[in-house]
Amino acid sequence: MADTAFGPKGWTPERLGTLAGKTFVITGANAGAGFQAARILLSKAAKVVMLNRSAGKSAAAVQGLKQEFGPGAEVSFIRMDLADLASVRAASEEVLKTVPQIDALICNAAIAQVPDQNLTKDGFESQLGTNHYGHFALSGLLFDRIEASQGRIVVVASLGYKMGIRTIQFDDMNWDTAYSANAAYSQSKLAQMMFAYELQDRVKAAGKSVEVYVCHPGASATSLISTSGGRMTRFAWWLMTKTPLVQSANKGAYPEVMCATEDGLQQRALHGPTGWMQTGGPVGTGTLDPHAHDKPVMTRLWDLSEQATGVRWSI
Repeated sequence: MADTAFGPKGWTPERLGTLAGKTFVITGANAGAGFQAARILLSKAAKVVMLNRSAGKSAAAVQGLKQEFGPGAEVSFIRMDLADLASVRAASEEVLKTVPQIDALICNAAIAQVPDQNLTKDGFESQLGTNHYGHFALSGLLFDRIEASQGRIVVVASLGYKMGIRTIQFDDMNWDTAYSANAAYSQSKLAQMMFAYELQDRVKAAGKSVEVYVCHPGASATSLISTSGGRMTRFAWWLMTKTPLVQSANKGAYPEVMCATEDGLQQRALHGPTGWMQTGGPVGTGTLDPHAHDKPVMTRLWDLSEQATGVRWSI
Protein backbone atom coordinates (compact mmCIF):
# COMPACT_ATOMS: atom_id res chain seq x y z
CA MET A 1 0.00 0.00 0.00
CA ALA A 2 1.42 3.39 -0.98
CA ASP A 3 2.38 5.70 1.86
CA THR A 4 0.77 9.11 1.36
CA ALA A 5 2.32 10.90 4.34
CA PHE A 6 4.02 13.36 1.98
CA GLY A 7 1.24 13.67 -0.59
CA PRO A 8 0.86 11.95 -3.97
CA LYS A 9 4.40 12.82 -5.13
CA GLY A 10 5.94 11.45 -1.93
CA TRP A 11 8.97 12.93 -0.18
CA THR A 12 11.09 15.23 -2.36
CA PRO A 13 14.00 17.57 -1.57
CA GLU A 14 11.61 20.54 -1.94
CA ARG A 15 10.62 19.77 1.67
CA LEU A 16 14.08 20.74 2.87
CA GLY A 17 14.79 24.13 4.36
CA THR A 18 18.34 25.36 4.88
CA LEU A 19 20.76 22.82 6.33
CA ALA A 20 23.40 25.45 7.15
CA GLY A 21 25.38 24.40 10.21
CA LYS A 22 24.67 20.71 9.73
CA THR A 23 27.28 18.08 8.83
CA PHE A 24 26.64 14.84 6.97
CA VAL A 25 29.16 12.01 6.63
CA ILE A 26 28.45 9.72 3.65
CA THR A 27 30.20 6.50 2.65
CA GLY A 28 30.60 5.84 -1.07
CA ALA A 29 29.70 9.38 -2.06
CA ASN A 30 31.76 9.89 -5.22
CA ALA A 31 29.22 8.22 -7.55
CA GLY A 32 25.64 7.03 -7.78
CA ALA A 33 23.05 7.69 -5.09
CA GLY A 34 25.71 8.74 -2.54
CA PHE A 35 27.00 11.45 -4.88
CA GLN A 36 23.45 12.63 -5.59
CA ALA A 37 22.71 12.72 -1.85
CA ALA A 38 25.82 14.89 -1.38
CA ARG A 39 24.57 17.21 -4.15
CA ILE A 40 21.14 17.60 -2.56
CA LEU A 41 22.61 18.30 0.88
CA LEU A 42 25.17 20.79 -0.46
CA SER A 43 22.41 22.58 -2.37
CA LYS A 44 20.85 23.30 1.04
CA ALA A 45 24.13 24.69 2.46
CA ALA A 46 25.07 21.62 4.51
CA LYS A 47 28.62 20.43 5.06
CA VAL A 48 29.42 17.02 3.53
CA VAL A 49 32.32 14.73 4.36
CA MET A 50 32.71 11.79 1.96
CA LEU A 51 34.33 8.53 3.01
CA ASN A 52 35.42 6.86 -0.24
CA ARG A 53 37.87 4.19 -1.36
CA SER A 54 39.23 5.97 -4.45
CA ALA A 55 41.22 9.14 -3.81
CA GLY A 56 41.25 10.03 -7.54
CA LYS A 57 37.49 9.72 -8.03
CA SER A 58 36.90 11.58 -4.77
CA ALA A 59 39.11 14.51 -5.75
CA ALA A 60 37.24 14.73 -9.08
CA ALA A 61 33.87 14.55 -7.29
CA VAL A 62 34.84 17.31 -4.84
CA GLN A 63 36.09 19.48 -7.70
CA GLY A 64 32.84 18.94 -9.65
CA LEU A 65 30.72 19.81 -6.61
CA LYS A 66 32.71 22.99 -5.95
CA GLN A 67 32.21 23.99 -9.58
CA GLU A 68 28.46 23.41 -9.21
CA PHE A 69 27.94 25.01 -5.79
CA GLY A 70 30.82 27.48 -5.63
CA PRO A 71 34.32 27.37 -4.14
CA GLY A 72 32.85 27.94 -0.67
CA ALA A 73 30.89 24.66 -0.77
CA GLU A 74 31.91 22.69 2.30
CA VAL A 75 32.70 19.31 0.83
CA SER A 76 35.74 17.15 1.54
CA PHE A 77 36.74 13.50 1.54
CA ILE A 78 38.66 11.09 3.73
CA ARG A 79 39.98 7.93 2.13
CA MET A 80 38.44 4.77 3.56
CA ASP A 81 38.12 1.20 2.32
CA LEU A 82 35.20 -0.54 4.06
CA ALA A 83 36.71 -3.91 3.12
CA ASP A 84 39.76 -3.20 5.33
CA LEU A 85 39.09 -2.69 9.05
CA ALA A 86 42.47 -0.98 9.55
CA SER A 87 41.40 1.59 6.93
CA VAL A 88 38.02 2.02 8.68
CA ARG A 89 39.79 2.67 12.00
CA ALA A 90 42.23 5.15 10.44
CA ALA A 91 39.40 7.02 8.67
CA SER A 92 37.37 7.12 11.90
CA GLU A 93 40.33 8.66 13.74
CA GLU A 94 40.62 11.30 11.01
CA VAL A 95 36.88 12.04 11.23
CA LEU A 96 37.08 12.40 15.02
CA LYS A 97 40.03 14.80 14.62
CA THR A 98 38.52 16.97 11.90
CA VAL A 99 34.71 16.71 12.06
CA PRO A 100 33.43 18.21 15.33
CA GLN A 101 29.79 17.32 14.76
CA ILE A 102 27.94 14.62 12.83
CA ASP A 103 24.25 15.25 12.24
CA ALA A 104 23.93 12.06 10.21
CA LEU A 105 26.19 9.22 9.17
CA ILE A 106 24.79 7.79 5.92
CA CYS A 107 26.00 4.21 5.37
CA ASN A 108 25.53 4.30 1.61
CA ALA A 109 28.50 2.43 0.08
CA ALA A 110 28.05 -1.16 -1.04
CA ILE A 111 29.26 -3.84 -3.38
CA ALA A 112 26.82 -6.24 -5.02
CA GLN A 113 26.53 -9.48 -7.01
CA VAL A 114 30.23 -10.36 -6.71
CA PRO A 115 30.37 -13.35 -9.11
CA ASP A 116 32.89 -15.49 -7.20
CA GLN A 117 33.71 -15.86 -3.54
CA ASN A 118 36.21 -13.17 -2.55
CA LEU A 119 37.57 -12.54 0.93
CA THR A 120 38.43 -9.16 2.40
CA LYS A 121 41.82 -8.40 3.91
CA ASP A 122 40.37 -9.44 7.28
CA GLY A 123 39.10 -12.77 5.92
CA PHE A 124 35.37 -12.03 5.51
CA GLU A 125 33.22 -12.81 2.47
CA SER A 126 33.59 -9.59 0.48
CA GLN A 127 29.95 -8.45 0.41
CA LEU A 128 29.37 -9.16 4.12
CA GLY A 129 32.76 -7.66 5.00
CA THR A 130 32.22 -4.46 3.01
CA ASN A 131 28.51 -3.85 3.39
CA HIS A 132 27.98 -5.02 6.97
CA TYR A 133 31.18 -5.40 9.01
CA GLY A 134 32.78 -2.24 7.61
CA HIS A 135 29.72 -0.10 8.40
CA PHE A 136 29.20 -1.82 11.78
CA ALA A 137 32.75 -0.89 12.78
CA LEU A 138 32.54 2.65 11.38
CA SER A 139 29.23 3.38 13.12
CA GLY A 140 30.56 2.02 16.42
CA LEU A 141 33.75 4.09 16.25
CA LEU A 142 31.80 7.28 15.46
CA PHE A 143 28.79 6.60 17.70
CA ASP A 144 29.77 8.89 20.59
CA ARG A 145 30.37 11.82 18.21
CA ILE A 146 26.99 11.20 16.55
CA GLU A 147 25.31 10.97 19.96
CA ALA A 148 26.93 14.20 21.12
CA SER A 149 25.30 15.88 18.10
CA GLN A 150 21.96 14.09 18.78
CA GLY A 151 22.45 12.82 15.26
CA ARG A 152 21.30 9.92 13.12
CA ILE A 153 22.62 6.77 11.55
CA VAL A 154 21.07 5.95 8.18
CA VAL A 155 21.60 2.46 6.78
CA VAL A 156 21.02 2.14 3.04
CA ALA A 157 19.70 -1.38 2.58
CA SER A 158 18.24 -3.16 -0.44
CA LEU A 159 15.13 -5.07 -1.40
CA GLY A 160 17.66 -7.87 -1.89
CA TYR A 161 17.20 -8.66 1.82
CA LYS A 162 14.19 -10.72 0.71
CA MET A 163 16.20 -12.92 -1.64
CA GLY A 164 18.24 -15.89 -0.50
CA ILE A 165 17.71 -17.65 2.82
CA ARG A 166 16.11 -14.71 4.69
CA THR A 167 18.24 -15.25 7.79
CA ILE A 168 21.91 -15.29 8.79
CA GLN A 169 23.85 -18.42 7.94
CA PHE A 170 25.88 -18.53 11.16
CA ASP A 171 27.45 -21.91 10.40
CA ASP A 172 29.00 -20.64 7.13
CA MET A 173 29.24 -16.84 7.18
CA ASN A 174 31.74 -16.80 4.32
CA TRP A 175 29.75 -19.11 2.03
CA ASP A 176 32.66 -21.56 1.76
CA THR A 177 30.04 -24.14 0.72
CA ALA A 178 27.84 -23.35 -2.30
CA TYR A 179 28.73 -19.67 -2.75
CA SER A 180 26.04 -17.74 -4.61
CA ALA A 181 26.43 -14.07 -5.59
CA ASN A 182 22.76 -13.32 -4.95
CA ALA A 183 22.44 -15.22 -1.68
CA ALA A 184 25.65 -13.71 -0.24
CA TYR A 185 24.57 -10.20 -1.28
CA SER A 186 21.12 -10.76 0.23
CA GLN A 187 22.67 -11.88 3.51
CA SER A 188 24.97 -8.83 3.62
CA LYS A 189 22.04 -6.42 3.20
CA LEU A 190 19.88 -8.33 5.70
CA ALA A 191 22.80 -8.16 8.15
CA GLN A 192 22.94 -4.36 7.73
CA MET A 193 19.22 -4.08 8.45
CA MET A 194 19.45 -6.36 11.49
CA PHE A 195 22.35 -4.27 12.78
CA ALA A 196 20.23 -1.11 12.46
CA TYR A 197 17.13 -2.57 14.15
CA GLU A 198 19.20 -4.09 16.97
CA LEU A 199 20.95 -0.73 17.38
CA GLN A 200 17.53 0.95 17.73
CA ASP A 201 16.75 -1.41 20.63
CA ARG A 202 20.10 -0.78 22.31
CA VAL A 203 19.88 3.00 21.89
CA LYS A 204 16.42 2.95 23.49
CA ALA A 205 17.54 0.72 26.38
CA ALA A 206 20.56 2.97 27.05
CA GLY A 207 18.51 6.20 26.79
CA LYS A 208 20.83 7.60 24.11
CA SER A 209 19.92 10.40 21.67
CA VAL A 210 20.56 8.78 18.29
CA GLU A 211 17.91 7.96 15.70
CA VAL A 212 18.51 5.01 13.39
CA TYR A 213 16.76 4.65 10.03
CA VAL A 214 16.79 2.04 7.28
CA CYS A 215 16.03 2.89 3.66
CA HIS A 216 16.59 1.55 0.17
CA PRO A 217 16.85 3.31 -3.21
CA GLY A 218 14.50 1.07 -5.20
CA ALA A 219 15.71 0.23 -8.69
CA SER A 220 18.08 3.11 -9.45
CA ALA A 221 20.61 3.66 -12.21
CA THR A 222 23.72 3.72 -10.01
CA SER A 223 27.11 2.13 -10.67
CA LEU A 224 26.64 -0.56 -7.99
CA ILE A 225 26.02 -3.58 -10.26
CA SER A 226 28.30 -2.36 -13.05
CA THR A 227 31.28 -2.07 -10.70
CA SER A 228 31.06 -5.39 -8.87
CA GLY A 229 28.63 -7.72 -10.70
CA GLY A 230 29.56 -10.51 -13.14
CA ARG A 231 29.40 -9.95 -16.91
CA MET A 232 25.87 -11.35 -17.47
CA THR A 233 24.50 -9.52 -14.41
CA ARG A 234 26.05 -6.28 -15.66
CA PHE A 235 24.55 -6.75 -19.13
CA ALA A 236 21.07 -7.59 -17.79
CA TRP A 237 21.23 -4.55 -15.51
CA TRP A 238 22.38 -2.30 -18.37
CA LEU A 239 19.34 -3.43 -20.38
CA MET A 240 17.04 -2.77 -17.41
CA THR A 241 18.39 0.77 -16.98
CA LYS A 242 17.05 1.56 -20.45
CA THR A 243 13.47 0.79 -19.30
CA PRO A 244 11.02 2.86 -17.21
CA LEU A 245 11.44 0.29 -14.40
CA VAL A 246 14.70 1.96 -13.34
CA GLN A 247 14.74 5.49 -11.96
CA SER A 248 17.62 7.99 -11.87
CA ALA A 249 20.38 7.90 -9.26
CA ASN A 250 19.15 11.32 -8.16
CA LYS A 251 15.72 9.91 -7.28
CA GLY A 252 17.46 6.90 -5.75
CA ALA A 253 19.09 9.32 -3.28
CA TYR A 254 15.77 10.68 -1.97
CA PRO A 255 15.21 7.96 0.66
CA GLU A 256 18.62 8.40 2.30
CA VAL A 257 18.34 12.20 2.32
CA MET A 258 14.83 11.92 3.77
CA CYS A 259 16.08 9.61 6.53
CA ALA A 260 18.98 11.95 7.28
CA THR A 261 16.81 15.08 7.58
CA GLU A 262 13.06 14.52 7.96
CA ASP A 263 11.49 14.63 11.44
CA GLY A 264 8.79 12.25 12.66
CA LEU A 265 9.78 9.20 10.62
CA GLN A 266 9.13 5.74 12.00
CA GLN A 267 12.34 3.97 13.04
CA ARG A 268 11.28 0.30 12.90
CA ALA A 269 10.47 0.61 9.19
CA LEU A 270 11.92 0.43 5.69
CA HIS A 271 11.77 3.75 3.85
CA GLY A 272 11.97 4.09 0.08
CA PRO A 273 9.87 4.11 -3.09
CA THR A 274 6.26 3.04 -2.52
CA GLY A 275 5.24 2.32 -6.14
CA TRP A 276 5.15 -0.99 -8.01
CA MET A 277 6.97 -3.64 -5.91
CA GLN A 278 8.71 -0.71 -4.14
CA THR A 279 11.08 -0.37 -7.10
CA GLY A 280 10.06 3.23 -7.88
CA GLY A 281 7.34 5.79 -7.38
CA PRO A 282 6.69 8.24 -4.53
CA VAL A 283 9.16 8.03 -1.64
CA GLY A 284 7.77 7.27 1.80
CA THR A 285 7.51 4.35 4.22
CA GLY A 286 7.27 0.97 2.52
CA THR A 287 6.60 -2.50 3.85
CA LEU A 288 9.08 -4.38 6.02
CA ASP A 289 9.19 -8.18 6.22
CA PRO A 290 9.38 -9.41 9.84
CA HIS A 291 12.39 -11.67 9.23
CA ALA A 292 14.50 -8.48 9.06
CA HIS A 293 14.04 -7.89 12.78
CA ASP A 294 14.05 -11.44 14.16
CA LYS A 295 15.31 -10.61 17.67
CA PRO A 296 17.35 -13.74 18.54
CA VAL A 297 19.11 -13.56 15.15
CA MET A 298 19.79 -9.80 15.53
CA THR A 299 21.30 -10.26 19.00
CA ARG A 300 23.49 -13.15 17.87
CA LEU A 301 24.64 -11.20 14.81
CA TRP A 302 25.52 -8.17 16.97
CA ASP A 303 27.70 -10.25 19.31
CA LEU A 304 29.38 -11.96 16.35
CA SER A 305 29.97 -8.59 14.62
CA GLU A 306 31.65 -7.11 17.71
CA GLN A 307 33.86 -10.18 17.93
CA ALA A 308 34.67 -10.20 14.18
CA THR A 309 35.49 -6.49 13.93
CA GLY A 310 37.00 -6.00 17.38
CA VAL A 311 34.79 -2.91 17.81
CA ARG A 312 33.00 -2.94 21.15
CA TRP A 313 30.15 -0.47 21.21
CA SER A 314 29.71 1.92 24.13
CA ILE A 315 26.04 0.92 24.58
